Amino acid sequence: MLISGRGSNLQALIDAFGPQVPGSPVRIVLVLSNRADARGLERAARAGLRTAVIDHKSFSTRDDFDSAMDREIRAAGAEFVALAGFMRLLTARFVTSWQDRMINIHPALLPAFPGLDTHKRALQAGVRFHGATVHFVRHETDIGPIIAQAAVPVLPGDDEQTLAARVLEAEHRLYPFALRLVAEGKVRVEEERVTIAAANFASSAVLNPAGPV
Repeated sequence: MLISGRGSNLQALIDAFGPQVPGSPVRIVLVLSNRADARGLERAARAGLRTAVIDHKSFSTRDDFDSAMDREIRAAGAEFVALAGFMRLLTARFVTSWQDRMINIHPALLPAFPGLDTHKRALQAGVRFHGATVHFVRHETDIGPIIAQAAVPVLPGDDEQTLAARVLEAEHRLYPFALRLVAEGKVRVEEERVTIAAANFASSAVLNPAGPV
């Protein structure tokens, strides 16, 4: 799991799949950050997980940084990568080497509002629903087959902070839900679309605030 900051989504994944969870379909073998001061590293250490820091500022090129990360990830025995607030653009070579084995969570209902400042842009656009998306990573920013989405209402009087908090709560349910689908072998990528092998999932799964539908 790759992080850069506070690690709240990482904590949701630890709560769902950490060493204390019996019968977990996911085993977290490494939490890696590009920042030594990332609070998520403390969360990982408290859970007894292996951590590593690779400072991107120590490398002259993105390729060199990504190569160092790749070596560390593979040395840990990882078979899958989950980005949980990792704030670095990844090179095409790195993304290709983990094709269909790397996922990300984005705070918007993709393909709407890719990139940064999603909550501000959603409010400016006047949308009635906002949310989060878990998707397979592709080299283009926030483009990739969608596994699952969580929708939340945009309420009268919302500002960026209140909307962000509501979306984050949904993210904490959505990410473990989506990763579990992948880990249990229920997710396939066919022609850049996700199909989910379960009777109640026709294509991409959608979460509402109450749970999966």
